[in-house]
Amino acid sequence: MSLRDLLSARLGAAFATLAGEPVDPLIQRSAHADFQANGALPLARKVQRPAREVAGEVLAAAELTGLATGEVSGPGFINLTVLPDALDRMVAAMAVDERLGVPMTQDPEPVIVDYSGPNVAKEMHVGHLRSTIIGDCLVRVLRFAGHDVTGISHTGDWGTPFGMLLERLVEIGEAAAAHELSVGDLDGFYKAARLRFDSDPAFADRARRRVVLLQGGDAETLRLWRVLVAESQRYFMAVNEKLGVLLTEADYMGESFYNDRLAEVVHELDGLGLLRPSDGAQCVFPAGFTGRDGGPFPMIVRKRDGGFGYSATDLAAIRYRIKELKGSLILYVVGAPQSRHLRMVFAVAGEAGWLRWPVRAQHVAFGSILGEDGRMLKSRAGRAVKLSELLDEAVSRAAALVAEKSPQLDPQERAEIARAVGVGAVKYADLSTDMVKDYVFDLDRMLAFTGDTAGYLQYTHARVCSILRKAGGFTGTPSIVDPAERALALELLAFPDAVQEVADEFQPHKLTGHLRGLAVAFTAFWDACPVLRASPPVRESRLVLCDLTARTLRHGLDLLGIHAPQRM
Repeated sequence: MSLRDLLSARLGAAFATLAGEPVDPLIQRSAHADFQANGALPLARKVQRPAREVAGEVLAAAELTGLATGEVSGPGFINLTVLPDALDRMVAAMAVDERLGVPMTQDPEPVIVDYSGPNVAKEMHVGHLRSTIIGDCLVRVLRFAGHDVTGISHTGDWGTPFGMLLERLVEIGEAAAAHELSVGDLDGFYKAARLRFDSDPAFADRARRRVVLLQGGDAETLRLWRVLVAESQRYFMAVNEKLGVLLTEADYMGESFYNDRLAEVVHELDGLGLLRPSDGAQCVFPAGFTGRDGGPFPMIVRKRDGGFGYSATDLAAIRYRIKELKGSLILYVVGAPQSRHLRMVFAVAGEAGWLRWPVRAQHVAFGSILGEDGRMLKSRAGRAVKLSELLDEAVSRAAALVAEKSPQLDPQERAEIARAVGVGAVKYADLSTDMVKDYVFDLDRMLAFTGDTAGYLQYTHARVCSILRKAGGFTGTPSIVDPAERALALELLAFPDAVQEVADEFQPHKLTGHLRGLAVAFTAFWDACPVLRASPPVRESRLVLCDLTARTLRHGLDLLGIHAPQRM
């Protein structure tokens, strides 16, 4: 149990006794004490008593012996100061815990995280960045919390565009197509196919026939399609390796996977009386969704020509994830513009009886990445920025900075650090932003070793590692006296709360904010408290804090998918 949770439990029991029911003490960090409990104010309004009086009764009844002292302040706040012995004990316990005080969940469940989702024969661009790294962070945190997590990349590998793509492959030959795709020129391949489709009627006719062959299961067409998918997947994995995410080939599940399940979806929805004809199409009209005219808004399940659109595929996917994968929590890490569509998918799944408590589905929405002009980030040529090129640019700039600051490092180590710093900068800038907000992509700011950046956290970690190397080991126990030591200890003990908040709320910026606060607290500690030159008992105690800081920064950054070099 974290320090905040322990205080909450002690005060919560006193609140419950007074109220006759559970009450959240509303404990948070405070500038006036170590913590502040604000629960007396809403409870006072409910019982119609003065808040200071309620707070005083709660404080008098709370069992805080050996843990903290408290006082009532202001209109009814309860200020709490942790006792020195309690702080020492909790830091000592954290120091010998491999999990750094983060408990395993008492209620593990099967969680499915849908993220990344690139399209076959199209390059991953900056628009895929947020989904991929936010999803990767959530997979890491939820697994660490003890849940059984399945990551799925819902790739676009089916549909009418594949007619022209396959005809392009046939036209230039498999060897040439494989080479073109293997060097990462997926956009070039796609654009060439589109140009041929738009300019050559004969090619367009062959492409349309190829779609029919593909959907009809023609063996040769399916073989060619698999070549296209395999080459694209090799490219996806190369980008994922650069980005340092956990996605494997087994995590890619294309739209084609659900083809055999689409008819089942239609049959089941029809049997439940949810399907209604509309302009020749088969639709579901989920409650609460209206069009511009104020009338019911349809989700098209089967088109008038008998084909299936992406809505049918998404319904088949959520049905499969619930019924066959047995997921009880399904997270869709998808851009905010898809909010209405996903709400309709969830609504239809609910009306069909698939999505019922305790099974939940949640859209983890995120905003856009903007250029310095405040518009959607584009290349100078006006195209979407390729993710691979963006990462290469970040690593290249980081390499120049590392070479300038640490010329004594050997070339291989400089290259490894540059990759960690460059990729880490891109990831951290994204994860440290409240997801629903847009943010401006600025590599110069991202790569800085000061401010709210990955570089600052990585540099702090490297600095602590240097101290520990010079110390050559330590065997002491914490004895926290100096205010800067105390501030650092409280930040360290808050790590479990930050991890839990991400696991509960799916907001990575809660963890980045904590790690930033920890790095700032260590910097203040380092400035105020000599470590290696201190007297032996003090030195040993401060080395415990240093070691915990390094481990917490390293582990916290790892949960974000960011590497923490030991030297910089």
